[in-house]
Amino acid sequence: MSNKVIWVINQTAGKPDSGWGERHYYFSRYWTQKGYDVKIISGSYNHLFINQPKTTTKTFTLEKVEDQITFCWVKIPKYDGGSVFKLWSMIVFAIKILFLKTKLLGKPTIIIVSSMPLFQILSGIYLKRKFKARKLLFEIRDLWPLTPIHLSGYSKYHPMVLVMKWIEKIGYTKADEIVSLLPNANKYIDTISKNPDKFHWIPNGIDENLLTSESLPESIIAKIPTNKFIVGYTGTIGMANAMEYFIKASILLKNNTDIHFLIVGDGYLKEKYIRQTSGNTNITFIHKIKKSQVQTILSHIDVCYVGRYNNKLYEYGVSYNKYYDYMLSAKPILESSNHINSPAELSHCGLIVAPESENAIVEGILKLQKMTKSQLVEIGEKGYHYVKKYHNFEFLSNEYLKLF
Repeated sequence: MSNKVIWVINQTAGKPDSGWGERHYYFSRYWTQKGYDVKIISGSYNHLFINQPKTTTKTFTLEKVEDQITFCWVKIPKYDGGSVFKLWSMIVFAIKILFLKTKLLGKPTIIIVSSMPLFQILSGIYLKRKFKARKLLFEIRDLWPLTPIHLSGYSKYHPMVLVMKWIEKIGYTKADEIVSLLPNANKYIDTISKNPDKFHWIPNGIDENLLTSESLPESIIAKIPTNKFIVGYTGTIGMANAMEYFIKASILLKNNTDIHFLIVGDGYLKEKYIRQTSGNTNITFIHKIKKSQVQTILSHIDVCYVGRYNNKLYEYGVSYNKYYDYMLSAKPILESSNHINSPAELSHCGLIVAPESENAIVEGILKLQKMTKSQLVEIGEKGYHYVKKYHNFEFLSNEYLKLF
């Protein structure tokens, strides 16, 4: 049995055809080249997946996707993305993985627990002790409970917030290494772990395979105007992306026949925005597409949009995958945000406008529209070269290997 087995515990991990959550799959492709046997332990259902995994009635379903990369799908209940049953699925996942066996997945040398959710770090601590794994790495994709406190207005004394604070303290204390996708998260995490040497920033990235894009059905392409200045957004249509200001900007520009808004993705706020813009001819909604198709649809866009709220939470940095998709497409980025050293800001590949302001977004769009095609290309290429150099999965996977 190999003594170089990695267990990645991430309830939301996916494959390229899942349409979401491929981070650890791409890392694994490089880890296996170094002789590691990777087991990615994920939930059997994810409301953000385009294609749900094929599972049996058993608690654990194994799917070998490549040599030395195996997904272990843990049976969890289906849920609606905005319901309390999502929380229940997290608890079920954290409990069931306690019963994982080496006969099924091999004895782990390294255990990586990636949150959110937080509950599974408790399981990771138990499994490390049970199997005498060499190291436990705690990966933080978003800061909880800071996220519900700052974005949803939860009191710091709310029972669930208190439970999360207790769990994160245990996780930061017991983990051998802490990895965060947020560059400034150490300002928060170090105050809890009391050990700054544990903190490592390993952001999201891109894979070279995305350079070869998968085609889209003609029915989708036909929805995109060919004679307009297209401002596009791809990703989840939810609260964290401050999409309401983008929608309001489209309404302000509804009589401008030269500009068109394109929104690609799904989320619990999508139907609300469709109703809000009903009757407007300057906006198109397209359902969620596969990750491998994102570059194809971005080729039809002139400027890519990303937005955030004017919120203290973002002082710790951001980790949106859409930055890297946008930058890989070599398209300029219009960012509605404070200056927080985002990838777009660091690479100078776009325009930063004030957050929570549809008027600022409109001004930014009109400014970019007035630029020549060569100017837009020059701006977009800055992002392309930056992301290729600093956010390549091969480079980032080697940063991870240093911690093993």
